[in-house]
Formats: sequence, C-alpha cells, structure tokens
Amino acid sequence: MYIFNKSLPIAIGSDHAGFDCKEDLISFLEGENMEFKDFGTYNKDSVDYPDFAHPVASAVENGEASFGILLCGSANGVAIAANKHAGIRAAICWG
Repeated sequence: MYIFNKSLPIAIGSDHAGFDCKEDLISFLEGENMEFKDFGTYNKDSVDYPDFAHPVASAVENGEASFGILLCGSANGVAIAANKHAGIRAAICWG
C-alpha cells in the first residue's frame, strides 16, 4: 500500500488544454499549504503534452516528488507518455 509522503512535493503539469484546471489546482494546493512543483505549461499557448508529461513522470520516477498530477484535454496522451517511465502507473481520472 502506498502512503502519501508529505515530505516530498506533488509534481503537477499540463498542456494548454489543462492550463485553467492546473491553475485551479494550484490555488487549492496553496490554500491547503501543500508543497508542489509546477512543471508548466505557464499560459494557454498551444504546446505538446509530452513536453510536460515526461518531466512530471521523471520527478516521480526519480523520487523528487511524492506523486504527479497531469492535466490535459482528454488525459489519454499524458497518461500514455507518463506510463513510458519505469515504475509509473498513470491512470485517467474524470471528476
């Protein structure tokens, strides 16, 4: 069973389609005084999702983050990209 390691930050990232949701998530995390590292994107300009999915997955894979949250239009692309990393099990969640 995995226990959330509060001593490590949460890695978060998004493409342009997930930018607004990521900004809402950041506001929530800040309100809860939770540590996180934002891997981008930092605006709504069109970007390629792997450019943000791979750094988030690498941070988790290398033990630099407790877990990662990736946001995009469908979640399929970022999950596929993240799952290319050893030990990463990215799943799609709809809320």
